[in-house]
Amino acid sequence: MQSETNSGASDPYEGLIAPQRRNLWSEVRSTLEPLRLAQRTRHLLRDVPRGGAELVVAIPGYGTGDTFTAPLRAYLSNRGYSSRGWQLGRNHGDVERLLPQVHAKLERYVEYHGDKAALVGWSLGGVIARELARDYPNLVSQVVTFGTPVVGGPKYTVSAASYRERGVDVEKIAARITERNLIAIDVPITAIFSKTDGVVTWQACIDHFSPSVEHIEIDSSHAGMPINPDVFELVARALLTSSDPT
Repeated sequence: MQSETNSGASDPYEGLIAPQRRNLWSEVRSTLEPLRLAQRTRHLLRDVPRGGAELVVAIPGYGTGDTFTAPLRAYLSNRGYSSRGWQLGRNHGDVERLLPQVHAKLERYVEYHGDKAALVGWSLGGVIARELARDYPNLVSQVVTFGTPVVGGPKYTVSAASYRERGVDVEKIAARITERNLIAIDVPITAIFSKTDGVVTWQACIDHFSPSVEHIEIDSSHAGMPINPDVFELVARALLTSSDPT
């Protein structure tokens, strides 16, 4: 694992392209992640400090639901966090339609818990987490993303071609995201990425906009991230930075 800080490059995304569909073969190794997780479970439960019942809301990636974040949420609950799913079924990908629904859920969670929530998002779920933190910092303590494109939306993903084939204007989506990124996210962000991600161009996961962001590189497929033990450990340790561990 490798950690780096915001580079502040002037034109950091110039020349980015979407991964080729043949890169999806690299995603086959995601089938090995359950075994790696089982091998690392004792370490993860023994060596990672516990939280103090802080609220954590996990947001799933495109085409998935709470089932895909259940292992991570179970681990975080074991580590002392109050871990919740988004409870909105499958992430259908329409961020503008989803945001009001997730915001309403988040408000109820925060009101019941009595404190801000940490948002943890995989892939498109991380995009939603970032937008909530951008617009409602009064509800969000921090954001942790893994495999999440900061720019481009589908433009720098393996799905770009299929979006275009369906008549979706990915350039328009990318321009909207660029416009949104001009509004700073003021809460701390941990952005986990992999250079061997076969779905999202890894450079698009680097956040050159936010004032408080830490980038951490891991070796993982995109599909394997929700059950990657490195992700489990990094998420838990990131959450400790805004909690009072016991």
